[in-house]
Amino acid sequence: VQLQASGGGLVQPGGSLRLSCAASGSIASINDMGWYRQAPGKQRELVAVISRGGSPSYADSVKGRFTISRDNAKITVSLQMNSLKAEDTAVYYCHAEVLPIATMKWSNYWGQGTLVTVSS
Repeated sequence: VQLQASGGGLVQPGGSLRLSCAASGSIASINDMGWYRQAPGKQRELVAVISRGGSPSYADSVKGRFTISRDNAKITVSLQMNSLKAEDTAVYYCHAEVLPIATMKWSNYWGQGTLVTVSS
């Protein structure tokens, strides 16, 4: 099972970016999918998570600016980030709770991380 993230980059304050993450491999099922971020010198923190049924939850710092969505058929999760601020600068990691066919045990999987830099 692999998670492949894409979409990071450099954007000016107030701008927008869209992150995407695709899961691949022999997957029996997926529960929550989400995005975390880690800024330099800080711990990794939850940004947003979405349940298999499509219910989203957001960190207070991104509410009203970020929108998480998922496509269960394509096994993807996306994060639309608007009104970006300098403090949003971080490496963003996608995450999924996956039931691999090989083990049939729920496990946490992470994407490789994609850098988002908000700067003028």
